[in-house]
Amino acid sequence: MASINSPTPNPAGGPIKAALSTCRGAISATALFSLCGNLLLFVSPLYMLQVYDRVLSSRSTTTLVMLTVIAAFMLAVLGGLEFLRSRMLVRVGARLDAELAGKTFAGLFEVSRKAPGTTGGQVLRDLDMVRDFATGPALLVFCDAPWAPLFIAVAFVLHPLLGAVTLFGGIAIFALAVVNEMITRKALKEATMVSFGASSFAEASLRNSEVLHAMGMLPGIASRWMVRHRTALALQSSAADRAGALLAVSKFLRLFLQSAILGVGAWLAIDDKITGGAIIAASIIMGRALAPIEMAVGHWKGLVGARGAWERLSNLLTEAGSRDETMPLPRPKGALSVEKVFVVPPGSRTAVVRGVSFSLVPGEALGIVGPSAAGKSTLARVLTGVWQPGAGAVRLDGADLHAWRREEVGPALGYLPQDVELFDGTVAENIARFQDIDPEKVVAAAAKAGVHDIILGLPNGYDTRIGDGGRVLSGGQRQRIALARALYGDPSFVVLDEPNSNLDTAGEQALVEAVLGLRNRGATTVVVTHRVAILGCVDRIMVLNNGEIELMGSRDEVMARLARPHAVPNQPAAMAVASSNA
Repeated sequence: MASINSPTPNPAGGPIKAALSTCRGAISATALFSLCGNLLLFVSPLYMLQVYDRVLSSRSTTTLVMLTVIAAFMLAVLGGLEFLRSRMLVRVGARLDAELAGKTFAGLFEVSRKAPGTTGGQVLRDLDMVRDFATGPALLVFCDAPWAPLFIAVAFVLHPLLGAVTLFGGIAIFALAVVNEMITRKALKEATMVSFGASSFAEASLRNSEVLHAMGMLPGIASRWMVRHRTALALQSSAADRAGALLAVSKFLRLFLQSAILGVGAWLAIDDKITGGAIIAASIIMGRALAPIEMAVGHWKGLVGARGAWERLSNLLTEAGSRDETMPLPRPKGALSVEKVFVVPPGSRTAVVRGVSFSLVPGEALGIVGPSAAGKSTLARVLTGVWQPGAGAVRLDGADLHAWRREEVGPALGYLPQDVELFDGTVAENIARFQDIDPEKVVAAAAKAGVHDIILGLPNGYDTRIGDGGRVLSGGQRQRIALARALYGDPSFVVLDEPNSNLDTAGEQALVEAVLGLRNRGATTVVVTHRVAILGCVDRIMVLNNGEIELMGSRDEVMARLARPHAVPNQPAAMAVASSNA
């Protein structure tokens, strides 16, 4: 069963915030633990205050023991809260990953489909960065930083001047963090963009390693990558130098303030305005107040990186969109209707297919021919839903093809692309489209594609692992296994784009028999080809030229006209097709 779906707006705040909302309870508990933990940090200064002002003056060992026991117990509670807070954040990270990993992979797939050539390594690293930040020490620092005003307020309670020194220190260190953000943001953003470009260039080059090696192109490609890599490194170094200078200033300021608070406390103690214990307590309290702020400055680069990853990930998930399930529809029978379709390929501004309209009934086979760059493969992508038309519609059994959920309508579709792509796994897994393997269906599909005997001749038969891209197979073997994948599950609509480009005579005969088999069982079939010898098994032929239908009719009628190219209004296109036929 398939279902019609319509795009719906993303939840308020974006997909990542929606995922965070599922962790609201754990996040609230973490905030509560942070509050309690920061309150318990007052144990040490209060302990020192009591020891200096009560124990030393009274010389009471009993009081000292009781204070020590109480302090030890409260610090043990603090340690337990830190442990629970850390475990809670780990659970939050795992929950975020569970909520976002599948959506991120699906979103990456959707964006890559709309913009071919998009690399996904960085997107997946962004997910890791967001998750690691949510569970790492950096976030704990930012959880503690909001409680710094509480320590500053207690310093004011000890004495307004002590509070003023602590407040000045907090403001100064926070100002350094803001300056750090201002002077490093642009450089880090540019470095990230250049680094992404360098990584994408390297990945694309690795996919063509054989060409690079064969023609000695490695030095030129390597030099281009090095230029981008060194540019990114220079930008990162510039930002790191600026951040390092500010970090040094921050450390100096922190050490100076520690001395200043002791000096001010001693001056106040000389005038009997505070006690000796208050001096030590004020020093500890200021240290507690400034520590998370200073650590936040040190972790600022991680925060900026996580924020950038958050934005990129959110943009990807938003761009990919979401669909709501609606009423299921029966499995399509294969009635195809193409209505005034215009197609502008991703990254282009020019329509490659213009105003194409035709229809096919279940069991009918159409051959599409035409010269190079006529728009044949573009039309094939639109017919299978890989690309969405800029105008017009492609309907399957009356429903817009893009209104179906792909995982539901996909089993009813078969597609053999011009550039055959197999995946790392066994032959059986590839034919079964990486779903649960039904041995009978796998063998049946292989038999229909005429590749069953070839598969049995592989080292492990259907269990042979073919490697990434099917590298252990020949071009013809890859194409015939991909044909078996397209035929798996008896789809009702099949599109074959240049299915005989790598086939020998036996392979072409098997392909013809496969198309005849599709027709006999009532499946609608579209065959795109330059080699019109295979067109003897289709019902109708379309001649496509410059994105428009130049000629369309029954097989015999069109073949007869192609044999007399001068009888066709657009002579160059007809002659090109007739030449390929010859």
